[in-house]
Amino acid sequence: MTSPPLLRRPSPWIALACGAVIVTIALGLRQGFGLFMRPVELDLGVGRESFGLAMAVQNLIFGLAQPFVGALADRYGPGRVAAGGGLLYALGLALAAFVSSAIGLTVTLGFLLGLAMTGVTFVVVLGAVVPMMPAGRRGAAAGIVTAGGSVGQFLLVPATQIAVDGLGWRGALLAGAGLAALMVPLALGIARKAASGAVRTAASADAIPLGAALRQAAGHRGYWLLNAGFFVCGFHIAFVSTHLPAVLSDAGLDPGIGARALALIGLFNILGSYAFGVAADRLRKKYVLSWIYFARAAVMALFVVLPFTPLTATLFACAIGFLWLGTVPLTSGLVGQIFGVRYLSTLFGIVFMSHQVGAFFGAWGAGFIFAQTGSYNAAWTLSIGIALLAGLLNLPIRDVPLAQQARPA
Repeated sequence: MTSPPLLRRPSPWIALACGAVIVTIALGLRQGFGLFMRPVELDLGVGRESFGLAMAVQNLIFGLAQPFVGALADRYGPGRVAAGGGLLYALGLALAAFVSSAIGLTVTLGFLLGLAMTGVTFVVVLGAVVPMMPAGRRGAAAGIVTAGGSVGQFLLVPATQIAVDGLGWRGALLAGAGLAALMVPLALGIARKAASGAVRTAASADAIPLGAALRQAAGHRGYWLLNAGFFVCGFHIAFVSTHLPAVLSDAGLDPGIGARALALIGLFNILGSYAFGVAADRLRKKYVLSWIYFARAAVMALFVVLPFTPLTATLFACAIGFLWLGTVPLTSGLVGQIFGVRYLSTLFGIVFMSHQVGAFFGAWGAGFIFAQTGSYNAAWTLSIGIALLAGLLNLPIRDVPLAQQARPA
């Protein structure tokens, strides 16, 4: 009887570093896509609704493929999946530089990039890193990986604006493709770990077939509440990242203000992601999640009632940035806490699919609202309302591990 070669697995700290850098590149590039809206609109003559549709398709594909890609990572290892995702990411950006129509944008920035990101973002990377870490540090590790996306946003969004200004939007996409290709060698740092991690971490409560784990999750009320709350998170992220530069530009502010706002969101989410990751190890995750959603509602409400100025844009970016992706370590942590980490990539992949369905409506829906009304006011109102709803939905989640729930009183 042979066992997986545990001695050849990468160090947890190397895996953590490589995983964080992969997420840094993948999400750093992605969070700058909103900066292409105006140049593409002027050059190709496509409306914001068309660009928003491309971003919406990206988010939808990103979500729909997550459970399947997560299952592939659980079975064959995250290194192979991440390498394939990095290659597809670079290809999608390179092809997007040569499109001349809204359909081309949807195929490249929408379909190809959406599929690529399934392999190089939270579901695969967290599923690789988290099981390797000691139980008391898993939340902090998830927070560090999540913060990697914000480091990328802080560094790469301004760089994207510089590239768009200096190279044009097509040249900026080609430069991004070159950077995306670096994710392929970085994937080696999380290779071979899924199998050994499964062997090392599968407790008796986790050692069940995948089908049984899926049935357990489907029958758990809290799992559906997590899905509903994460839908709202996706709506917020896609709406703000796609449309905030246009919101500020429409208010007469310099385009650089929008780029700076996105960068500040990334900077402050570095702090927020790590802080909420640590909180996931120390506090009841469902209560912290509820607080995040209630706080988002308050921040958005203040932003829309105040005049749009460089100062209010900066303050909004800092506040919403602190709350930006803090939901990720908490939500993935709740999934692992309740169901165990054996099938974390698959089960969190399903929850993340809900996130990306919300992102579809956040990116496209806000563009549709603008096209119909000439204003984003209704989109902001909707965002505030569903934030309050998400805060309420997380409160009744039963966060006791299934193994303990099954014990007789």
